[in-house]
Parts: sequence; C-alpha cells; structure tokens
Amino acid sequence: MTRDELEAGLAEVLGTVAGLDRADIAPEKSFTEDLGIDSLAVVEVVVAAEDRFGVLIPDDVWARFRTVGDALRFLAEATTAPPWTAPGTR
Repeated sequence: MTRDELEAGLAEVLGTVAGLDRADIAPEKSFTEDLGIDSLAVVEVVVAAEDRFGVLIPDDVWARFRTVGDALRFLAEATTAPPWTAPGTR
C-alpha cells in the first residue's frame, strides 16, 4: 500500500468516525489539539483503522499516537510486514 493510499484511507476513517474534513487532516496534525478528537473517539478511530487496513494496533502502540503522522508510520510498517506464520505451519 502506498503512502498516498494510507493517507487517503486514514482520512476516510477520520472523516467517517470523527466527522473531519479531509482538507483538515495532515501528518503533522495532533489528534487531540489540532483535530479535537477526544480519547473515546481515538478508540473508535483505532478500531475503524484496524478494520480498514486489516491490522491489529495494540493498546500500548495507539496510546503513543500523538499525530496523524504517528499513525501513518505505524500503518506503513504494519501493512508491509510479512504475515506472521505459526511455527510448524510451513
């Protein structure tokens, strides 16, 4: 998935869950201070992003997201990492 696709997908999630305009969403924007997303909405965004991108975002990871860019960096790594394979299943 390209950076543009990730940005568009996350903007779609933020627009749907938090009612934000895509033009207001940028990597340097803070979720709470700039975008006005409260802690409950952050949880909703995380769940929607997990569904949208097919990844699991652990609590200790999303708790460190301060900006849209933080989330994008995680998603870029998570969507390009090789899938986990259980031992003995190859």
